[in-house]
Amino acid sequence: MTYKSIMVHLELNGDNEGVLNIAADLAVRFKSAVIGIAAAQPLQIPYEEGWTATDVVTADRTEIKKELAACKAQFYHAMQERVTDLEWRGCITYDLLADYIADEARSADLIVTGKDIGGSMFDTSRRVNIGQLAMQAGRPILLVPQGITSLPMRNVVVGWKESREARRAAADAMPLLLAAGRATVLAVTGLAESATAGNATADVVHWLSRHGVEATPAVVTADGSELCGLPRELTRRGCDLLIAGAFGHNRLGEWAFGGATNDILLDPEFCVLLSH
Repeated sequence: MTYKSIMVHLELNGDNEGVLNIAADLAVRFKSAVIGIAAAQPLQIPYEEGWTATDVVTADRTEIKKELAACKAQFYHAMQERVTDLEWRGCITYDLLADYIADEARSADLIVTGKDIGGSMFDTSRRVNIGQLAMQAGRPILLVPQGITSLPMRNVVVGWKESREARRAAADAMPLLLAAGRATVLAVTGLAESATAGNATADVVHWLSRHGVEATPAVVTADGSELCGLPRELTRRGCDLLIAGAFGHNRLGEWAFGGATNDILLDPEFCVLLSH
């Protein structure tokens, strides 16, 4: 199992060092093609009779083209000496950026992107809503926080919850799990559910072992909600890659992954692979 094609998303005027380094490392490991992608929405000024905004619109598009060209240069500078099969896709689009990237993800096995940069939920001209992208892409997304420039995979954690999404994430992450060689299958649950969670994590460990991944089950009972228990446990274990299912979203397409993952994915301290 491998990722034959990796799509890496670059932020316009953003810090792209981490996503580029990690995408290049993975491409070398898996002998993958790499597709660089960046996009922005143009300025949209409502029409008013007797008034024209041609100069403003033209200037905005000129600036976007300049930013896209800078991203393209960053991409090739980071990749060209390490990866032979490269492709660039830069676009000015009226679509939401998450929609555009999700459509283009038909060409990739894995998307690498930075964390949601935040800001106003209505400011979508440069912002990719990662929650919305995860729900629509139909591909696993590797989320790279700022400041993280490598993916050592010393402490890989499969965050387990009895759900379709968790099963999908574990399967989508198999190339990374095989590369790591070992992982912890971690469930954080209340005391009443601990026995059931123990049986589930044991099954997942057995499944992983059949694929050649040495895994260890871990069930942690949390006082109160799992929202408190999982981040603390991941920190204690020195997690450098979390594999998690992306659970649903609200009507505004904002972050709403259910339970503990919501808080972690908003501001992760480590890379997260998520699938829906």
